[in-house]
Amino acid sequence: MTFILLRLTFYLAAFLVAASINFALPRLMPGDPIDIMLSQAEGRISPEVRDRMAETFGFVDKPLYQEYLTYLASVLTWDLGISIKFYPLPVAEVLGRALPWTVFLAGTAALLAFILGSWLGINAAWRRGSRFDAFISPAALTLQSIPAVVVALILLFVFGVTLRWLPTGYAYAPALDPALDFTFVGSALYHAVMPLTTLILTSFGAYLITMRNNMVGQLGEDHVMMATAKGLGDRQVRYRYAARNALLPSITAFALTLGHVLGGSLVTEVVFNYPGLGNLLYLGVIARDYPLIQGQLLIMTLAILAANLIVDLIYVLLDPRLRRG
Repeated sequence: MTFILLRLTFYLAAFLVAASINFALPRLMPGDPIDIMLSQAEGRISPEVRDRMAETFGFVDKPLYQEYLTYLASVLTWDLGISIKFYPLPVAEVLGRALPWTVFLAGTAALLAFILGSWLGINAAWRRGSRFDAFISPAALTLQSIPAVVVALILLFVFGVTLRWLPTGYAYAPALDPALDFTFVGSALYHAVMPLTTLILTSFGAYLITMRNNMVGQLGEDHVMMATAKGLGDRQVRYRYAARNALLPSITAFALTLGHVLGGSLVTEVVFNYPGLGNLLYLGVIARDYPLIQGQLLIMTLAILAANLIVDLIYVLLDPRLRRG
């Protein structure tokens, strides 16, 4: 119990530090969101209207510490303000509309990359030195080193522009209304093929290399050698004795990856114009939408801290040495 309280205190302090950075970063950016809105209006807004707009969005001329205290109070009450880019919608509503798309895209990609990378890593370690291992491990390292934007643009050019097999953007056909039916779900899956492929190709390599290295270390352990000496089948020794113990570090990495899911896949979502949190953050930065940027970064911070806390608790449950410590 003491350990849990200490970790909660640590993560609370970390959240306050992250929230403070979240408050400062948008204000260090050049440009003023109200001035950007006025420039788009081409001088049709009077100074009196500008002052009322600044008051509506909270950009009033007051000391910085008062703005900071107001910001902290809004964070604790989850009042994220009004979006400038999508005025007059509240930030919470704008983020709520994009959240399911990011959870679907980034969450599905993380899960599939973890399964694919772990399975390939197990078999590469089991057949180390073979042609399969000699091909798959360098291929994974190569794909991992290629930026996601390069993979996304190649897929977009080949399958979207040249062959025209797949749609080039958005999350579903514009003529459809969101609904839980086969037509809409099929359209959403069809539009997600290239973004999902991009994320999987650029992320499964890390799981593969991690799993392969852990698996190779397990193959020399006494319990694996004993299982082999007993005459157990290759499949049983491979998965039940070796892979089961080698999987823990990969699970930890996967849990931390899930913490970053709510941040969205900014580059991939922007390339394919996918309406997730990453694309939303990009639009917010372009428009200097402080409330939207702060709300998005706040969600990312909470998700990452929660993932780290869950990993800490899992380690305590699985490792008796930590409980004794």
